[in-house]
Amino acid sequence: MSVQERKQRERAERERLIVATARELAEQQGWDAVTTRQLAERIEYSQPVLYSHFRGKREIIGAVALEGATEMAAAVRAATSAEDDPRARVMALARAYLDFAEHNPAVYDALFQLDGGLAYAREDTPEPLKDAFAALLECLAEVAGDGVAPGLFTEMFWAALHGLATLTRTDRLLPEDAEARVELLVDRLAMV
Repeated sequence: MSVQERKQRERAERERLIVATARELAEQQGWDAVTTRQLAERIEYSQPVLYSHFRGKREIIGAVALEGATEMAAAVRAATSAEDDPRARVMALARAYLDFAEHNPAVYDALFQLDGGLAYAREDTPEPLKDAFAALLECLAEVAGDGVAPGLFTEMFWAALHGLATLTRTDRLLPEDAEARVELLVDRLAMV
């Protein structure tokens, strides 16, 4: 292994450590606690080392979002691939999405609430974000209905899931009705 390869490997490892530490800190204490000073302390590198990887918190949020998009796509695909029936697949998608949002609140915020400097719904959208949307589209296209563009239907279903995730997390909805909401969403919007 050349010196250059070793340096590249070490750089990639440092970057993964920065992202993992930011994510862990955000999950424990919220994104306000994630500062370059706090991260530098936790990973035992200087702030200039952090800035050699990321220009600031915004880019770190973006890196966490991209990692989260990959994880969410995998969770949705794993949940939907186990089902044969279209309705069961859509229910599995909805539950996997809402479970991801509930169990990864800081990552969910990085993906959908905070400015991570990422382009959404554009040509230059990063691949992990496109793939997360594709994971939803793969399941929802078959239930979009006649004359309904699958992409548009997926956006609407995703928006409804995002609303449920956000309102549930902020205690705006009765917890005992969570499953009934998902059933209603699938039955009325997906009509399967």
